[in-house]
Amino acid sequence: MEAKTASRRTEGLLALFDMHTTFFSRAIDGISEEDAYNRLNTKANHIAWLTGALVEQRYSMIQETHPELKQTGGELFKDNKGIQEGAKYPTLAEYQQDWDKVSPLAREALINASDAQLDSEIDMGFMKMSLYELMSFTIYREASIIGQLALWRRLLGYPALKYD
Repeated sequence: MEAKTASRRTEGLLALFDMHTTFFSRAIDGISEEDAYNRLNTKANHIAWLTGALVEQRYSMIQETHPELKQTGGELFKDNKGIQEGAKYPTLAEYQQDWDKVSPLAREALINASDAQLDSEIDMGFMKMSLYELMSFTIYREASIIGQLALWRRLLGYPALKYD
């Protein structure tokens, strides 16, 4: 799935993005809906929230070009909401459908981001950063969440995440 990016700065980000696109499906594969909410008597974010947060990030990557598109559980994650006790999150199958829908569009946005766009400043309300910094953080956070999902798999007795 090689592609030439508009900016050389996003080449490495695109490679990671593509890996995460594949790892996401593997990370949630076979997880029961009951286990998606199992926090093992901790305050840790459960799989249902982690998965939705990851999907929400991909949707945020396309907000400038596709503002009308929202994930199924978008309201649960609006304005960077944390986990909500007792909330019913979308099913893992619904998250997978949203992921499959948004990933090609987010990939296109990453490929087409020019140096001028990457240098533009994003005001997040509580801080400012360049679009490049935001994209870099987004890709980093995807890896972090996929790692958390991989750990939950093992803690809940599922086979380890397969990276091959």
